[in-house]
Amino acid sequence: MSNKAVILLSGGLDSTTCLAIAKNQGFELNALTFNYGQRHDFELKSAQKIVDRYQIKNHSVVDIDLAQFGGSALTDDIDVPKDRSESEMTDIPLTYVPARNTVFLSLALAWAETLNAFDIFIGVNALDYSGYPDCRPEYISSFEKTANLATKLGVSGSNFKIHTPLIDMKKSEIILNGLKLGVDYSQTSSCYDPHDNGDPCGRCDACLLRLKGFRDANCIDPLSYQ
Repeated sequence: MSNKAVILLSGGLDSTTCLAIAKNQGFELNALTFNYGQRHDFELKSAQKIVDRYQIKNHSVVDIDLAQFGGSALTDDIDVPKDRSESEMTDIPLTYVPARNTVFLSLALAWAETLNAFDIFIGVNALDYSGYPDCRPEYISSFEKTANLATKLGVSGSNFKIHTPLIDMKKSEIILNGLKLGVDYSQTSSCYDPHDNGDPCGRCDACLLRLKGFRDANCIDPLSYQ
């Protein structure tokens, strides 16, 4: 059985931790990053830093212009929500990109099939951010079934597995696990609406959840917030 795995790598905290977990489990890493028309390219630069750090030989950056469709504060002319309380983060947020994880996982599956890689890692989390419908365990389970019904390898008896090692972790637990595995969080980018120099805003949902995670973990976030 192949030990190759496709890792969805955005350059953020979660996907980087997910990559470190896959590496620790002994998988041969194939990183997949998407330039999907998001508001900025700082996370793409972070993804490249992480690829370099882990000496990943196979890194595919796929261009998909989801900004053609818009419908999200990350791909459209919509203000990113700022300064929201945790209680306000329970509904599906404006930063939800329509069907993004379905698009991403479908392309990851296509690449995995060509690589004969039966393991796909995605850093979705259902605890600290319940608003995204495509981060739920039932969605991942459904996609895994589809993967094995819709591919040549799947119907030939091979089984694709969608790994979500972070799905039941609090943000603080993700951070502590990553630190144990040697993740350098100074190389990651989480902010939805960073400053021109790439520094995080400290006010969007992603920044607030990240900062809370570091506080709860009794650790200092290495990023510089303005």
